[in-house]
Amino acid sequence: MRLKDKVAVITGAGSGIGRATAELFAAEGAAVLASDLNAGSLEETVVAIRSAGGRIIGVQGNVTLRAEAEAMIDQAIDHYGRIDVLVNNAGAMDYNHGVGSVPDDVWDRMLAVNLTGPMFTSRRAVQCMLTGGGGAIVNVASAAGASGAVAGAAYTSSKHGLIGLTRSTAWMYAQQNIRCNAILPGGVQTSIVSSMDPNKWDAEGTARVGVFHQTMPGILEPIDIALLALFLASDEARQINGALVSADGGWLAN
Repeated sequence: MRLKDKVAVITGAGSGIGRATAELFAAEGAAVLASDLNAGSLEETVVAIRSAGGRIIGVQGNVTLRAEAEAMIDQAIDHYGRIDVLVNNAGAMDYNHGVGSVPDDVWDRMLAVNLTGPMFTSRRAVQCMLTGGGGAIVNVASAAGASGAVAGAAYTSSKHGLIGLTRSTAWMYAQQNIRCNAILPGGVQTSIVSSMDPNKWDAEGTARVGVFHQTMPGILEPIDIALLALFLASDEARQINGALVSADGGWLAN
């Protein structure tokens, strides 16, 4: 088992990439703390993993609130005694607004969920990892972190920021056995778009990013991202630090 005796915290674990990652990590021997804003979907993840014989606890919480984000890490320490892996997966999409039309609330939410939340959890995790001998952080960024054509100004900026956080963390703690890498998924089959208000999409921005979306080679499944997260979290990737790894079927190669 590739994560035997490891403790992993996974945010946004109620569905999609987060659930696939939690299930895979548990199957690979990790003790998991799964977190999600949606208590109902989080419970479904917990029940599924326990039914399969995995070790997991669920903590409902909002990563944009410092106290709740830090509590996710602290409860893993309280329950399991340590933390070895943090997967910052919780995220939100924007409505494809260009900077000329992006609403303040959309901008604020994208930065809060996609950048400030991972900073809160990473900050607390690093503090614990420094006293526990090290660890690995995997940030689920986006192809939008390397391209301006994937989404709107708010989402794109937040994912570029997450890549900056990844690289800074990797450099700052490289000599203290803490690694930090980012995955850049392309299109993945999840429920995130269907959960958004269809009346809020910016028509002009959506048409513009649609030009780039037409070049997408195909849609990935959540397990495709989970498998990459598993590798980056495992000791097999012990010399991989500060890497930005695309998982997009070749989309960013065009």
